[in-house]
Amino acid sequence: MTEETPGFEEKPDVPSGATPDGAEPKDAASSSEEGAPPAGDGVQTVGLTAQLDQVRTALNERTGDLQRLQAEYQNYRRRVERDRATVKEIAVAGLLSELLPVLDDVGRARDHGELVGGFKSVAESLETVVAKLGLQQFGKEGEPFDPTIHEALMHSYAPDVTETTCVAILQPGYRIGERTIRPARVAVAEPQPGATPAAAKDKEEKATDEESGGTEEV
Repeated sequence: MTEETPGFEEKPDVPSGATPDGAEPKDAASSSEEGAPPAGDGVQTVGLTAQLDQVRTALNERTGDLQRLQAEYQNYRRRVERDRATVKEIAVAGLLSELLPVLDDVGRARDHGELVGGFKSVAESLETVVAKLGLQQFGKEGEPFDPTIHEALMHSYAPDVTETTCVAILQPGYRIGERTIRPARVAVAEPQPGATPAAAKDKEEKATDEESGGTEEV
């Protein structure tokens, strides 16, 4: 009678290369397939790249729209500021135009020596105020006649001028910046028809003297 050792069971012999419980051994090809990414991952990556390109395109479009809006706003603000300055200049010019006759009276009183006492103080205060508002007086004797800023009230001829010249200021002109409120009213003189201007005559005489001085007698 055979005695069995208690607590120990005999295990069947397992053939070499077999797994327990009758499972088939895994080969190298199966292991490599398990380690490779699923085929669906490549398609997902392509989809994400396409979405990223769409987002970039939309971002570039929105950036361009924002830049155009900023440029339009800057142009609008500059136009508003320019219009505001123009309206202000027109309003000031209208007010100062009403004061020009007073300034003319002040000028005539000064020319006749009547600008004295309290009248002188008031007149100087008025001239200071209009100067702060940008009013400028122009028109001087001897300057060339410019029809854009001068108004000729008297006309004559003179042998000593080479071009149409303001020979007397009958009424000064006034401007604000580049805007002329009133042209200077002047008397002008033109070169005498057929007469040689004094400057040209002196130049001719000088040239003649130089030529005669450079000629040697033989």
